[in-house]
Amino acid sequence: MTEKERMLAGRLYIAQGEELAHESRRAKRLTRQFNLTTEEELDKRRDILKDLLGSAGKDIYIEPPFRCDYGSHIYIGDNFYANYDCIIIDVCNVHIGTNVFFGPRVCLYTAGHPVDPEVRNTLLEFGKPITIGDSVWIGGNTVVNPGVTIGSQVVIGSGSVVTKDIPGGVIAVGNPCRVLREINDADRAYWRQLQLEYQAELM
Repeated sequence: MTEKERMLAGRLYIAQGEELAHESRRAKRLTRQFNLTTEEELDKRRDILKDLLGSAGKDIYIEPPFRCDYGSHIYIGDNFYANYDCIIIDVCNVHIGTNVFFGPRVCLYTAGHPVDPEVRNTLLEFGKPITIGDSVWIGGNTVVNPGVTIGSQVVIGSGSVVTKDIPGGVIAVGNPCRVLREINDADRAYWRQLQLEYQAELM
């Protein structure tokens, strides 16, 4: 197996060799170009993201600056928004569903390192994929750790460190992130009433 194949399979690998170096340089070049764009260059931003990412749905908006390791292992559905300073360390695949929104400084880390210092000092590392479902809001300064799956219709509170899977339909918060409660009918009624009031004010 190549180091890239080992990396994507979640096995120990060393981030060396021309294949990984070439892909890393490509990502650095494209993210640099993306981060230098202006607010008048939205078409250029979209074109760069389509080139950078493994797949990009419709209506994707990432507010510069943005950082990633490779980009090609990131798969994003329709209607995605990430605020400033988003970092995605994609040594393994990152799958993000539709209607997902990130606050500022949300970081997704698929990379992990051995606990044993002697092994770690040899530069061996590993990765585990991250999956985020549909209709998810992740508050600012949240970190999602390797191997985590976040279900659909979830709210992650600001400043959380997500170390374990989060089921769908809940509010979760904290370090480590834990389920606070389910999102219920009362929540839906409250917010839909506010939506109706907003729409009525526009008429």
